[in-house]
Amino acid sequence: MDACTLGDLLDVVGGPSVRLQTAPAGLAVPVTEALLYDAHAPLTRAPGALLLAVGVRASAAGPLARAAAEAGMSGLVVRGPDGPLAEAESAGVALLSVDEDAAWHHVHLLLASAIGARPSATGSGLGDLFALADAVAAAVGGATAIEDPRQRILAYSTVPGQPVDEDRRTGILGLQVPGSPANSEQYRVLFAADGVVRLPALAGSDNLPRLAVAVRAGGETLGSLWVVDDGGLAPDAEEALAQGASTAALLLLRARAAQELARHQNGDLLRRLLDGTADPAGAAHRLGMGLGPDGNPAPVRVAAFVLDSSVSAADVEQTALRLLDLVRLQCEARYGRHAVVLVDGVVYALLPALGERGGAPRRRTNSHRGLAEDIVGRAGQALRVPVRAGLGDVVGGLAEVRASRDDADLVLRVLGPELPVATVEEVRPRVTLLRLTEVLGERRELSAGGWRRVLAHDAEHGTEYARTLVAWLDAGCDMAGAARLLAVHANTCRYRLRQAQQQLGIDLDDPDERLVLWLQLRTLGGLGSRH
Repeated sequence: MDACTLGDLLDVVGGPSVRLQTAPAGLAVPVTEALLYDAHAPLTRAPGALLLAVGVRASAAGPLARAAAEAGMSGLVVRGPDGPLAEAESAGVALLSVDEDAAWHHVHLLLASAIGARPSATGSGLGDLFALADAVAAAVGGATAIEDPRQRILAYSTVPGQPVDEDRRTGILGLQVPGSPANSEQYRVLFAADGVVRLPALAGSDNLPRLAVAVRAGGETLGSLWVVDDGGLAPDAEEALAQGASTAALLLLRARAAQELARHQNGDLLRRLLDGTADPAGAAHRLGMGLGPDGNPAPVRVAAFVLDSSVSAADVEQTALRLLDLVRLQCEARYGRHAVVLVDGVVYALLPALGERGGAPRRRTNSHRGLAEDIVGRAGQALRVPVRAGLGDVVGGLAEVRASRDDADLVLRVLGPELPVATVEEVRPRVTLLRLTEVLGERRELSAGGWRRVLAHDAEHGTEYARTLVAWLDAGCDMAGAARLLAVHANTCRYRLRQAQQQLGIDLDDPDERLVLWLQLRTLGGLGSRH
C-alpha cells in the first residue's frame, strides 16, 4: 500500500474544509498521521506527521512551525487564515488552515480518516468493518451487523456459537435489512437516541431483541451497529457497543475518503486518457479494464454529457458538478467502480463495450445508448435543465480512447432538442459534414471558388441562385426534383441555373465543379439541407 502524500490528502479533504497555504517541500511529501499539539508535553519526533496547533493562535504559531520541522513533521495545521506563512516556508513544512470555528477533534478525525484512506484492491475500503464486527460480537456477546443509513448491511460477524434469528439470516443473504412498518419504527427510535438503545423483538417465529447504536461523526449519521440479544450479552455490552460505534465511525469515514480518493484518481487518469497522455497498459490495470475474452484489449466507448446552453453562467459550474455526480452514480450502479470526469463543462464516462462491437448499430436496444437516455432523462428532472449526450465509436482498448472522445465531442455539436442523445453511427453524415466544414474553412485553396460569388450575388440582388443550386444538386441534377424541393415551377429552376451560369461563370457541366460547389454551399455556405 503506497503512503499517503500531502497531495493525496488535499485531494480528499482540500477545499472549504482544509486549505493549503504553502507547501515548500511540494505535494509529494508523505503524510503519516495527524497529531494534536499538547503544550504540556514535549514534542516528540514524528516523521511525516501533521501537527494540529491546538490552543495556539494562528498568528503566534511560528515557533510551532519550526518545532514541527525539527521533529521531522510534514506540516502544521492552524485555525484561521493568518498563519505563520514565512516561518513555515523557512522551516520547510507545509502550512494548512481550517475555519476559525472548526472543532479540533473534528479536524483531527477528518484528517486521520483521510490519511488512512488508501484505495484497496476492491476499491471498497470496507474490509476492516468485518474485523470490527467480529471484535464487537466477541466483546458484547452477540451476533453483530454494521449497516449504512439506508439499512444496507456493510459487514457482519462470524463468531461461532452466537444465536441468530430469521431477520438476521434474511438480511445477510440479501445484504439488506427486511423492510416492515415495525422495523421502520425501530430505526426512528434508534436515530432519535443519543446512545445505545434496547429494542424488543419484532413479531416473528424466532426473532430476538436487539441492542443497537447509531454511528455518527460531526453530527452526521453514518450508519448503525446491531447486536442480537439472546439474553446472554456481556454485563458491559452497552459500553462495548458504544466504543465499537466510535471505531466504526472512523472506519466508515476512511472508507468514504478512500472511495473519494479512488474516484479522483480514476477521474484524473481518464482525463489523461482523453487527451492521449496516459499509458494505456498502466491505465487498464488501474481501471480494471484488461483483456477481452479473445486476448485483445477490451473494447471501450466514451460517452459525453453536456448541459443545454440555456444554463446561466452563474449556475453552470455548480450544475455541471451535480451532473458529474449523477453520471457517476448511474455508471457505478451499472458497471461498479467507474471512471467519470468533468472537463471544460463536459462530463465524460468511459464505458466497457464488450458485446457492443460489430454489425449494424443497435439503436434503441444498444445498452450504452439506453444508459445515456436514462441519464439524460434523470438529469433533466433532477437539474431542471436539458442535458444532451453523445457516444463516440467503440474502440479497441484504452490506447484509442482519444479517438472515441473526439467522436463524442462531434456528436454533441450536432445534437439538438429534437435529438438529445445519439451515437456517432446514428449521426455519421452530420458529423462528417461538420468535419468537412472545419477542414474546408482552414485551407484557403479548399474554400476558394464560385460559391462565394453565388452567395454574394444573392445577398446583393435578392436572388436565390444558391438555394436553387443546392436543391438541384441534392435532387441528382433533376430539374423536376429540384422544383419539388423548392416548391416552384421547373421553368423557374431552369431559369435560375442558366442565369447563374451566365452571370457568375459557374460550369454545371463539369461533374467535379458540381461536387465541389455542392460541398462548399452545404458546409461553408451554411445551407445544409434547407431549400
